[in-house]
Amino acid sequence: MNELKIFAPATIANVSCGFDVLGLALDTVGDEMTIRKVSQKGIKITKITGQDLPLETQKNVAGVAALALLAEIECDFGFEIEMNKRIKPGSGIGSSAASSAGAVWAINELLGKPFNLTDLVRFSMEGERLATGVSHADNVAPALFGGFTLVRSSEPLDIVGIHTPKELYATVIHPQIEVKTSDARNILKTTVQLKDAIKQWGNIGGLISGLYTENYELIGRSLEDHIIEPIRSILIPAFDEVKSESLKAGALGCGISGSGPSIFTLSKGESAALKVAEAMKSVYEKVGIDYDIHVSKINKQGIKILESN
Repeated sequence: MNELKIFAPATIANVSCGFDVLGLALDTVGDEMTIRKVSQKGIKITKITGQDLPLETQKNVAGVAALALLAEIECDFGFEIEMNKRIKPGSGIGSSAASSAGAVWAINELLGKPFNLTDLVRFSMEGERLATGVSHADNVAPALFGGFTLVRSSEPLDIVGIHTPKELYATVIHPQIEVKTSDARNILKTTVQLKDAIKQWGNIGGLISGLYTENYELIGRSLEDHIIEPIRSILIPAFDEVKSESLKAGALGCGISGSGPSIFTLSKGESAALKVAEAMKSVYEKVGIDYDIHVSKINKQGIKILESN
């Protein structure tokens, strides 16, 4: 193959209780990217549609991630990247992760898969470092592995795939405001009370157990964040009301997607997820802020090939 067109999914990071360690991939929203081999060595970004982002390789997360990959392999040719950005930067659903992961995944395919998925996560984290100042893996891991992922360790990097219940759906509302991940990190406390940490550990264990046993009630009880959400929720208009109305509508749980401003819920079944979407809409219609709504199955595959030549 000399050229691939791929779908790079949006992702939900943290999943309430798993700050910087848990994430999941979405199925109905993501970027489209075209990556092709060219005779000139290196990485060149030739076209970006959908969002106003830099074409300079060193200033673009896809370019930086791709260069990290090429630094570890002998290659007598290079690659061009085109992006149709359908995930808005600052949305909280992994815009930079989709670009970073999509670039390295496609290049790895065109090279004959010399690197494993954990290697690709490591390269993609360099794109995240450029975007946020921190090389975190909770978005790029599910984009690459698919489904739910746990970042058990960052040093050394250890990614664990987690079972996805077949009836689990996500609903995400994205208020049309921007919350930069770097800003959302800066407001966080650097110390945590032991009682809150204990609650959080219990919820992480409960969530993972609920996912493996497909115990939807346990999943719902475990989608609680005692550490990050109380601080970051103040940046998101009507967060508490969206959460309250979503739970009344039948959501298993509700929280902040990544650093926000997107708010996510998990539900059992598509019909429940659609009811939750209507409840979210009803709140934001009163708030008067534009928004996007996404209802999606959990994407167990991750990045997908759309076309190949």
